[in-house]
Amino acid sequence: MFRKLRVAAASAVIMAMASTLGATAQTSPDVITIGYTGPLSGGAAAYGTDVQRGIQMAIDEINAAGGVKVGGKKATFKLVSLDDQYRPPNSVTNAKQLSQQNNAVIVFCPHSGGILAIQAMNEKSSPKFVLGAYSSEPAILKQDNHLTVMIPPSYDAYFKPFIGAEMKRFGKKLGLLATTSAYGKAWADGFRKAWEAAGGTVTGDYGVDYNTTTDFSGAVTKALSDKPDVMLVGGPSQPTGLVIKSARNQGYKGGFAMMDQAKFEQVEDAAPVAQLEGTIGIIPFKDFGPGVRQFIPRYNQKFGTSRQANSEVGLNYETMHVFAAAIQEANSTDPAAIMTKVEHAARSLPGTYRVADINGFTKTGHLLIRAVAAFVNKGKYQAVPVPFTE
Repeated sequence: MFRKLRVAAASAVIMAMASTLGATAQTSPDVITIGYTGPLSGGAAAYGTDVQRGIQMAIDEINAAGGVKVGGKKATFKLVSLDDQYRPPNSVTNAKQLSQQNNAVIVFCPHSGGILAIQAMNEKSSPKFVLGAYSSEPAILKQDNHLTVMIPPSYDAYFKPFIGAEMKRFGKKLGLLATTSAYGKAWADGFRKAWEAAGGTVTGDYGVDYNTTTDFSGAVTKALSDKPDVMLVGGPSQPTGLVIKSARNQGYKGGFAMMDQAKFEQVEDAAPVAQLEGTIGIIPFKDFGPGVRQFIPRYNQKFGTSRQANSEVGLNYETMHVFAAAIQEANSTDPAAIMTKVEHAARSLPGTYRVADINGFTKTGHLLIRAVAAFVNKGKYQAVPVPFTE
C-alpha cells in the first residue's frame, strides 16, 4: 500500500516538474524555431528562395548580435524550411510538421493558397503558432484570424493607379494573361472588375500556370488574336518576363499591367527593359527608400550578386526583425503574447533594419508599409504613388 502511495506521489512530482519545464520552455527557450513553407522547387523556386533568404539573413544578424532575451535567458533563432511546391495541401502539412515536430512559434508562407489553408488551423492547432503571411491577397484579412500578420500591401491598392496609367496611354481593351494560382485568379478577377468599372472591356481570360508552364508562346498568341490594348500579366518574376518577351517578339505594341508578385529587377533577366516599355508594376527594390542603400551591400556580401535583392527579400527580412523584437518585448514565445507586441516593435525598429520602412500594425493584422509603383517610360522607371488600403 505504502509502495503504491510512494509511486503515485513520485509520479505526481514528475508530472508537476514536466508541466513546469514545459512552461519554462515556452517562455525561455535556448533556440527559437522559425518555420518556412514555400516553393523551393518548380517555376516559383526563385521566388520562394528570395523569401527564405530574407528571413535567414535577418536571423543570422540577430544571432550574431547575441539573439534575444526571453525569460531572463538569451535565445537564438533557427530557420527550418520545407518545400511545398506552391501547393496549399502541402503548405498545411508542412505547417503542422513545423509546429508540432519542430516547435516553430512562427511559420512564414509566401502564397495566398497556402496562407488561407493554414489560417483554417493555426489558431486551433496544438501548439498554436503565428502565421507570417507574405501575400497581398485581401481575403487574408477577412478570415478573423488573430494569429496572422499580413506583410505586403493589399493588391487591390494597385488597381486604380495601374488602370489610370494604362488606359491613358494605350486604350480600354484588356486581355488577362496572368498565372492561374489562387492568388493569380483572385488578382485577375478583382482587376477585371475594376477595369470594367472604369469603362474598359475585357477581350478574354488566357491565364496559364506560371509555375509549371515553360513555353508561353501559345497562350500569348491566343491572347493577341483578340487585339488587346493592355495585358494583365504576373506571377513569379522569371515566367512573367518570359510572357512579356514572347508578346513583344510576336509584335505586341501595347501595355502591361504587372501583378505585384512579379518584380522588375527579376523580370529584366528574361525581358530587357526596352521590352518593358509601357509596363506598370512595383517600383524596383533599389528605389524603395534610403534603407535599401545600406541593405543591398550586406545582401550581396552574404549571397553574391548572381540574383539581385528584391522586395521579397527585403520585406521578409524586416518582418523577421519585427518578430524578434516582439518576442523580446513580450518576454515570451507564446503566439498571443507575440501578437500584442508587433505594433510597437514595428514602430520602434532601429533604422539599420528598416528596408521597407514598416511603421505600424493595424487591428486587422496588417503591417503598414508604404507602397509605390513604377511605370516604364522611355526606358526609365517613373514612380507612381499608391494609396494604402486594408
